Amino acid sequence: MSLPMRVLLSNDDGIQSPGLLALKRAFERNGHLVTVCAPDRPRSASGHSITLHKPLRMVKTTLADGSEAWAASGTPTDCTTLGLLEIAPNEIDLVVSGINHGPNLGWDVTYSGTVSVAMEAVIIGVPAIAVSMTSYADIRHWETAADFVAGKLAPSVCAYGLPPATLINVNVPDLPEDEITGVKLCIQGDRQYVDRVEKRFDPLGRPYFWLGGKIHAKETAEGTDVHEVGQGYIAVTPIHLDMTAYAFLEEMKAWNIER
Repeated sequence: MSLPMRVLLSNDDGIQSPGLLALKRAFERNGHLVTVCAPDRPRSASGHSITLHKPLRMVKTTLADGSEAWAASGTPTDCTTLGLLEIAPNEIDLVVSGINHGPNLGWDVTYSGTVSVAMEAVIIGVPAIAVSMTSYADIRHWETAADFVAGKLAPSVCAYGLPPATLINVNVPDLPEDEITGVKLCIQGDRQYVDRVEKRFDPLGRPYFWLGGKIHAKETAEGTDVHEVGQGYIAVTPIHLDMTAYAFLEEMKAWNIER
């Protein structure tokens, strides 16, 4: 991969997300060439879903800075596919997803449309980074994440490369750069939700359900992404798509179920 990089940006918060715009501006400030293809509306927590049973549409739209981008009717994963195979086939060096409004820590990655953009990229064969801000409140410091990824992490991916089927997941506290404790390479932590289902009733007395929940209050281990962002660090975690439990696979051989 040579500089300047040709970067495809996407997200799951929608084409007009301020995090996406901050990321675009940071890459352009660093001299890279940027293409944007993102969902036409918010698609948070869509996971690694694709659209199979209805047509996908893309339209050119204008971002807040006046630049052109592509808005797609499908999922974040669809946007990766369209960006890499239709908008700019064989032209992209790196896919960057985000900046997500809210964390994608620990097991959140299984729900995350932000991380799924990066997953689809590495499946297609393009290196990828997913970026999230670890706050659900109004975010004030998008540039902290954008400048780190565009100015430091992406050039390192360019220089060293990533193994096959591996992406980088980044979580950044909503702090100005000079208040960030540092950068830590982390493993995934445990992140569970409680009170996930709220039962309600409509005016006719029929039940319906609202999914959500709150984070389980428990100690998190040092060195995990969940712990380190709580200490003010930018957490950088390599994620591999091979989820085989290799140690348990060896234990299963004692079950004698093979033939």
